[in-house]
Amino acid sequence: MIRPLAKVSARVRDIRFLRYLAASVGALGIDVGTFLACLALGMAAGLASAIGYSLGIIAHWLFSSRAVFQGSLAVTGRARMLQKLLFVVSTLAGLALTTLIVTAADRAGFDPRPAKMVAIAASFLLTYIVRSQIVFKDAGR
Repeated sequence: MIRPLAKVSARVRDIRFLRYLAASVGALGIDVGTFLACLALGMAAGLASAIGYSLGIIAHWLFSSRAVFQGSLAVTGRARMLQKLLFVVSTLAGLALTTLIVTAADRAGFDPRPAKMVAIAASFLLTYIVRSQIVFKDAGR
């Protein structure tokens, strides 16, 4: 009996990860599009990266809370506010990591576009772990 439940649980986690990946791709389109537009306007790479990430994360909250972790979304009150706060904290951690990687690469004389790709992967892993293990874990609905 436990074995089939473990398989179902693993499958649900796999689907959730794939949904998170899809949500991330959508938010990434907003992020990278904004980043490239800001670079084209002559903005500093670190600032352009931060602005793109910030706009992308707004979309990510909408995707994550409604399509990825909907079963763990706190409904109202303090639990919902805490969940939003934790989501923002995870976002700030991802933003800091992204901005640090792109800025460091730019200052070292590297093209910021490939650095942004490295930052995207690092931020994706960091935020998925934090969100799946902390933000949307048993939200106390």
